[in-house]
Amino acid sequence: MLGGKHILLGVTGSIAAYKSAWLVRELVKAGAEVQVVMTHNATRFLPPLTLSTLSRREALVDMFPPPGGGGDWTRHIELALWADLMFIAPATANTIARIASGIADDFLTTLVLALRCPLAFAPAMDVDMYHNEATRRNLDALRQSGCLVIDPDEGDLASGLSGPGRLPEIDRLVKFVDDILEHAHQDLRGKRVLVTAGPTHEPIDPVRYLGNRSSGKMGFALAAAAAQRGAEVTLIAGPVSLQTPRNTRRIDVETAAQMQEAVDREFAGMDLVVMAAAVADFSPLQPAADKIKRDAVSAEHLTLKLRKNPDILRELGARKTRQILVGFALETDDGITHARQKLSAKNLDMIVLNNPLEQGAGFGTDTNIITILTADGGADALPLMSKFNAAHEILRRSAALLR
Repeated sequence: MLGGKHILLGVTGSIAAYKSAWLVRELVKAGAEVQVVMTHNATRFLPPLTLSTLSRREALVDMFPPPGGGGDWTRHIELALWADLMFIAPATANTIARIASGIADDFLTTLVLALRCPLAFAPAMDVDMYHNEATRRNLDALRQSGCLVIDPDEGDLASGLSGPGRLPEIDRLVKFVDDILEHAHQDLRGKRVLVTAGPTHEPIDPVRYLGNRSSGKMGFALAAAAAQRGAEVTLIAGPVSLQTPRNTRRIDVETAAQMQEAVDREFAGMDLVVMAAAVADFSPLQPAADKIKRDAVSAEHLTLKLRKNPDILRELGARKTRQILVGFALETDDGITHARQKLSAKNLDMIVLNNPLEQGAGFGTDTNIITILTADGGADALPLMSKFNAAHEILRRSAALLR
């Protein structure tokens, strides 16, 4: 996958920066065009001239050209559009923290904010820095926003300590890049994609609600993967605590009625709609205006009257014209039969079946086990994989339906 690909290689101020020279050499040897971008601290460990020579392009360090020297003031935008992938290797704890926080105070971090391509990291630091809660939190935030992270190797470190924190060997880094590019198809470029994600909360009173255990991770993975595949993505999210995926427009809602309103507003202009949200089937008929006091209920039981919420997916199936419509079926028994019935009854083009009782496919996990069923009778059972990879499998099939 590396032949002819445009790769931005970010190099930051780690002792492992010397390995970047070998990484550049191997990427170029595999046919990639490599543009190196260095932080000022990285130049303390490795001269830019070394990487410029190996990449056959000037290694960029400064945000602004020298006074009186002219230069391109918008090269961070041009490179962001040029790249098929940006890979920061090694990535220090400081650079990871700045990017996770959206800070753009040098050329490398400014370039990151302008990217439309996949963004990947190879953390390299001492073991205690890697295990620090702040670093773990920052890496989790990057993963949630759709970035890819390769785990560091374990072994002896420059400090004399031993543990995780070593930059992986070059062959492993090259394979990581190759695997990313294999999935980084642009088959949704120019398409508008709508994804719904997470639960809905139906108020009982101002402090209580009916909800479900959906974490929203599958829907957010779909949004991140769709953006990587070149789509213009709108994500309608129920109440979840997840980072917005890169290059994604997000609309937050709380109730099923609010989700229906948002979906109805966006639906007509979409090419692909993936309804991954776990929308509540019922909501309280008359939510209380004030908190229901325990002592104010004289009986031993409190009875709630519920009403059916609108079936958003069924209504979209009846309205669709040119859109490809994908639904989800969460089933614990006889899943294929129930999913096929839902596929037909709601006029879907594709449905994704999973069982929360299967190990690795439950609520809140980072993995899933899915079966993809299509309206033409196809059924494709996939093994356990990350939700991000499962999202790409769903979108690959969706893109084929769009064609």
